[in-house]
Amino acid sequence: MKQLALVIDLNVCVGCHACVTSCKEWNTSGTAGYMADMNPYAKDPTGTFFNRVQTFEVGQFPATETVHFPKSCLHCEDPPCVPVCPTGASYKRESDGIVLVDSEKCIGCNYCSWACPYGARELDEHQKIMKKCTLCVDRIYDESLPENERKPACVMACPAEARIFGDISDPDSEVSSAIRESGGYQLMPEWGTKPANHYLPRRKASITIHEDELVRSDNPLKKEHQLPMPDDDDPTFDEITSW
Repeated sequence: MKQLALVIDLNVCVGCHACVTSCKEWNTSGTAGYMADMNPYAKDPTGTFFNRVQTFEVGQFPATETVHFPKSCLHCEDPPCVPVCPTGASYKRESDGIVLVDSEKCIGCNYCSWACPYGARELDEHQKIMKKCTLCVDRIYDESLPENERKPACVMACPAEARIFGDISDPDSEVSSAIRESGGYQLMPEWGTKPANHYLPRRKASITIHEDELVRSDNPLKKEHQLPMPDDDDPTFDEITSW
């Protein structure tokens, strides 16, 4: 069965939040909108987001590093949010494996949110219905767009190309190749939900820089004493320049 998903490269993500803002912009005005922003400029702003980037430090000083971790609905193959929904609003599409919420059926009971072990669902404070990532389903099938733009907004916006979109059930797809070649993994597989989205791990890299490579051969600081100094009678720069 076809299973569309995202593959996120944690080694490339720089935490710029371009994926967050582009997702919000596209979806709040699309078929999944409205996405609330309650008091966005107040002391304690709240709002609905399909995608968030969590940033934290790992390791012990001085050997520490910053990790940027984007997180959204993982479109699980066995989503626990679906069977707990009392109205059938939460469902998984057979055609492409995308997990969606039918806003006409959702009663905002929060059962699906409690069942999700990843915290990927958010109740819209304005509409009082559950919202989540749709993989921009209204965009990826839009034939009015050029084929190379039929991707989720977050994928299109990422300046570091840390996000890949495709069918993970196709062994020859770009996402499958990335998972296979870079050791892609699922988030919290012990829950048995079989997340479709995968993460590519951070990879250690090292480079050796020799001392002579730190010194520029044309370093102006070393040549400064060799430069001819102007005479006291020479005109200044302001005198010979017309502004």
